[in-house]
Amino acid sequence: MKLTIIGGGPGGYETALKAAERGLEVTLISSGPLGGTCLNEGCIPTKALRRSADVADLVAGAAGFGVEASAGGVDLPRVMARKEEIVGQLRGGIEFLLKKAKVNVLSGKASFVDARTVRVALQDGGEATVTSDAIFVATGSVSASLPIPGAEFAVDSTALLSADAIPHRLCVIGAGVIGLEFASIFRSFGSEVTVLEYCKEILPRFDTDLSKRLKQSLSRKGISIDTSASVQGIAREADGSFKVSYIKKDQPQEVLADKVLMAVGRRPALGSLNFEDIGIETGKRGVVVDKDFQTSVPGIYAFGDIIGGYMLAHVATFQGLHALNHLTGVEDGIDFGIVPAAVFTSPEAATVGLSEDECKEKGIPVECLKSQFRANGKALTMGETDGFIKVVASEEDGRLLGCHLFGPHAADLIHEMAALIARRTTLAEFRDLIHAHPTLSEALMV
Repeated sequence: MKLTIIGGGPGGYETALKAAERGLEVTLISSGPLGGTCLNEGCIPTKALRRSADVADLVAGAAGFGVEASAGGVDLPRVMARKEEIVGQLRGGIEFLLKKAKVNVLSGKASFVDARTVRVALQDGGEATVTSDAIFVATGSVSASLPIPGAEFAVDSTALLSADAIPHRLCVIGAGVIGLEFASIFRSFGSEVTVLEYCKEILPRFDTDLSKRLKQSLSRKGISIDTSASVQGIAREADGSFKVSYIKKDQPQEVLADKVLMAVGRRPALGSLNFEDIGIETGKRGVVVDKDFQTSVPGIYAFGDIIGGYMLAHVATFQGLHALNHLTGVEDGIDFGIVPAAVFTSPEAATVGLSEDECKEKGIPVECLKSQFRANGKALTMGETDGFIKVVASEEDGRLLGCHLFGPHAADLIHEMAALIARRTTLAEFRDLIHAHPTLSEALMV
């Protein structure tokens, strides 16, 4: 069987590797660097910067651990060079794996000829035509922007990842995952940071208690966060700085900044292919697919950011796996209702399963239990006691339904709860599991 995959991000290249492993003849078409947005402009670069920010914080607080240390400031060019080195190393690894698996990789812009044929305008100026038994589309998303006057003065996350100087004042429009991560990073780098969010709380899709507590924590670190703020426009001042105008409680407000980050989310890259030419249905959320990620055209599947919903690299990977399983007749038990998600602020935040609010909306009686990192011995020794854990369990049978936390290593801790929720573990069964001491994981024992 021949398979063409359009898109070189995690969903695309990981599916290509699995398909080749199963004996399919695979062609992978990528219009940009392998690894997609996640590796080149998102997940990995921001985590590299986050680690540099953590080191800056650690040095700044070294005296509290009885260590004499001083920092001469953040050398942003060296920070960015380290980021590029990491990205290059991982990209090289992907290239090696694809070559080893004998995946035919074409670099260029794809377009549909028909339901089984794709034409590729190659980056070297040539052209190729690929015909296959099935086609997978995983062309990702693009940064969204507010339709406001002066929006062109703002930069997106990709541009900020290539900044050559630390802005004295940074205004972030949007308090979702992307906005908060950059706000936290550049605050650690020394910027004065203001975040403007239209919704009532930060991280609108997260548990309300988590959002409120994380907002307090970030505010204590010096990040100014204004919620229920409707941004009206961006204007360039005579000195080259920018004025961001917004309305809060019917009152006009403004904030001055040296750089403005537009971080109001991402939208499916529906312009990446000529979907309408072959009858692939699209909507406001992206390409329309069924439960197996098959589009309105049989034999063509789509997954990842291009279909909207959870725009997460790991979701794209497992959606691609399920599409491949469906194509090849393999059964799986992947549950897309249990998706762990993390925000790499300082401290980190993470969530999985249902929130208390979602349970109320669904009419599910629940018991919510909380614990604090300040009571955890390992967190105390680390000097990272800010944070809490909230576990949501069914009132009827005690089954674990959700977990929401922020604090040290939240992004790692959440996976224990994801596994237990997936296995329909009850609160009583969870409490019988022995955890090593002293560890952060003990804080999960609510």
